[in-house]
Amino acid sequence: MSSEPNRKFEPGKLTVAQRLKLLERMQSQRAAQSEREPALVPRDSSKPVALSFAQQRLWFLAQLEYRASTAYHIVGGLKLTGALDRSALQAALDRIVQRHEALRTRFVLLDGAPVQCIDVTQPFELIVHELGTHPQAHSELKRLSEQEANAAFDLSQGPLIRGRLIVLGEQEHVLLISMHHIVSDGWSLGRLTHELGVLYDACSRGQPDPLPTLAIQYADYAQWQRHWAQGPQLQAQLAYWREQLQDAPALLELPSDRPRPAVQDYAGGRVDFELDAALTQGLKDLSARHGTTLYMTLLAGWAALLYRL
Repeated sequence: MSSEPNRKFEPGKLTVAQRLKLLERMQSQRAAQSEREPALVPRDSSKPVALSFAQQRLWFLAQLEYRASTAYHIVGGLKLTGALDRSALQAALDRIVQRHEALRTRFVLLDGAPVQCIDVTQPFELIVHELGTHPQAHSELKRLSEQEANAAFDLSQGPLIRGRLIVLGEQEHVLLISMHHIVSDGWSLGRLTHELGVLYDACSRGQPDPLPTLAIQYADYAQWQRHWAQGPQLQAQLAYWREQLQDAPALLELPSDRPRPAVQDYAGGRVDFELDAALTQGLKDLSARHGTTLYMTLLAGWAALLYRL
């Protein structure tokens, strides 16, 4: 494969020899990386756990401004059609919170620094709204959805996940789930939806939890990350970014079509456009050659544009 550096990665078209060579290279890279990194293992749960760097950023923004925190809500809605077993749904939600420590984590100050406080499992508080006889049920559903999305979380008190079940009829329900980004992300929302379906099916049949036990929790990763990013590794990272940002302006002034508001409102905007088939394929090929996803390539292009502006 070294003689064809620009060839697109197509595992199904590789010869056996090429696959073995690729596997050996991947194993060698993983071995070299593992020698530089500490092992990711379960932590000592009796000791306080520092925040991951991502959590620390979000915690800081929450302390800085109320609206900065509400801008980082992860909100999802599921339309449930057919007869609903509410007790099975409640049991499935309870199990998810028990399964994932992050969903029962609060963030408190200890000696002036934020730490993760993982609570014992409590029943998931599911608020039920009966709208079956409401004269404007769908308008009320929209109002409740907006209210749920914008209701603030208290990072120090928790819980940082909550839900509402909107009953529109015997065969029609909407489940709203909200989490703070400090304990979740967009990918996790998809994972939660999948696990909820599996657990609901098991609970409704009176069967035990079919999901495998989690060997690692997010707090374990946070501890690993803190241990890894120290000493020479941390100094190398800091030196790189200090060099890259040494001539950066103190205030970012991007060209815009209107004045910047005095107070940021975090209201997002959206511009839709299409990339033709040829350009899309070219971007996919470029991503394959560099071992990245299409998303990563587009994000790099956006970053380059912002840099030039």
